Amino acid sequence: MAKKYCVYCLAEEDMAAHVGASRTPQEVMEHYVSMYIHGNLGKACIPDTIPNRVTDHTCPSGGPLSPSLTTPLPPLDISVAEQQQLGYMPLRDDYEIEYDQDAETLISGLSVNYDDDDVEIELKRAHVDMYVRKLKERQRRKNIARDYNLVPAFLGKDKKEKEKALKRKITKEEKELRLKLRPLYQFMSCKEFDDLFENMHKEKMLRAKIRELQRYRRNGITKMEESAEYEAARHKREKRKENKNLAGSKRGKEDGKDGEFAAIENLPGFELLSDREKVLCSSLNLSPARYVTVKTIIIKDHLQKRQGIPSKSRLPSYLDKVLKKRILNFLTESGWISRDAS
Repeated sequence: MAKKYCVYCLAEEDMAAHVGASRTPQEVMEHYVSMYIHGNLGKACIPDTIPNRVTDHTCPSGGPLSPSLTTPLPPLDISVAEQQQLGYMPLRDDYEIEYDQDAETLISGLSVNYDDDDVEIELKRAHVDMYVRKLKERQRRKNIARDYNLVPAFLGKDKKEKEKALKRKITKEEKELRLKLRPLYQFMSCKEFDDLFENMHKEKMLRAKIRELQRYRRNGITKMEESAEYEAARHKREKRKENKNLAGSKRGKEDGKDGEFAAIENLPGFELLSDREKVLCSSLNLSPARYVTVKTIIIKDHLQKRQGIPSKSRLPSYLDKVLKKRILNFLTESGWISRDAS
């Protein structure tokens, strides 16, 4: 810059000497700038904006021709023993065994000869293009491994860091969903993937909150202040119901029933059944009153058939084939009806 300034000074001094002693070098420079650069001559000859005639043939970062696709990443920060375990070469950011290890065979035997015809030249260009595509895919996989910290995960070094970075505890369902969505790693960055799961968690919480508010509205609650009282009352009801069921189960065990007939012991007609009939009704999940009705109809039809009186079966609609067969076998074994009737 100093040399350039000296050249300008010498030019001004020469011009001043040529004009004469009446003009100083500074006056000569100001006259030249005002008349020839900022004057009418300068406005006519010098454009306001000088266009950039250089064309940028590269693509944005990540595009098909982007130089960033094959730009090597900074070396991994791992120990020498871990480098040997992975077969990693930090100065080249390569591994002893890379993705598509034989990709270099496409161009290793190529050579450009002066007597190649057009077909051979295009064939060699196709080989080079295939090789470049394989290099891009290799670099893409390295970028994914670096973005998702797969190397520290393989070495078991990122578990504590992940636990510190997590804002909340990951549930078992989310872990299983992450495993199912692992193929998305190829199309999303690590941050985008984490944001996706965070948004899914927010959606789940919002849906649960919406259901809770809808339940409040169905029960006539219109203010949040009333919800605390409602939740306390609901909790008491559930606790009272749970204690009642627990007490009934204990009472059944004390009576020697072990809760076997707890489902039917309070139903009408239970006291009319024998012990074997109680077991049958409990296993069939059939109420005592319905069993007594079916038993009466079957025995009555059996007696009418023995007396030669024709009768039509009037069994209830809730009695399917399985229940009917079980009850007929039971009545036959107990001696209520003969074996030919069943």
